[in-house]
Amino acid sequence: MSEKIESVPIAISLVSRRLLVQVAPILPFVISAGGITLDAANAQDGYDQSRIKMSQVLRSDLQGGQVQESIVTHVEFPPGQVAPLHFHPGTQEILYVLEGNLTVEQNGLGAKIIGAGEVALTPADLPHLVRNDGTNITAKAVVFHSRADKEKPLLIVVKK
Repeated sequence: MSEKIESVPIAISLVSRRLLVQVAPILPFVISAGGITLDAANAQDGYDQSRIKMSQVLRSDLQGGQVQESIVTHVEFPPGQVAPLHFHPGTQEILYVLEGNLTVEQNGLGAKIIGAGEVALTPADLPHLVRNDGTNITAKAVVFHSRADKEKPLLIVVKK
């Protein structure tokens, strides 16, 4: 991908509605697309994709029912920053790290360090937190949420 995702002035912000409208309808297909060959893509309508590199990073069934909404968020975690323990009602979360390392702690599953180019899947309703344990590098990630009920809140912080 030659385009760089621009930094956002706040730690967590939603990408523009325009981009979301463009990406949301194809996101499930992009995530589950593995197995498409460049030869097959090149053969369709003479469209040359020979310089496009595709790497599948995750293939997983969506949990729950039908997806009503997909949300794509660019997140920046400055050194030492923590997203508190929280969960997403009826919403599956996919975290893809672009730069740096992030530690993802999921209740009952322990902690795992996710580096650039790696992905973490958090099932719906599972309390988790994400943090940057680094001391001098801002970690950057893209977070994909797929939810079945837009009426429920996207995020609920767990009070200890």
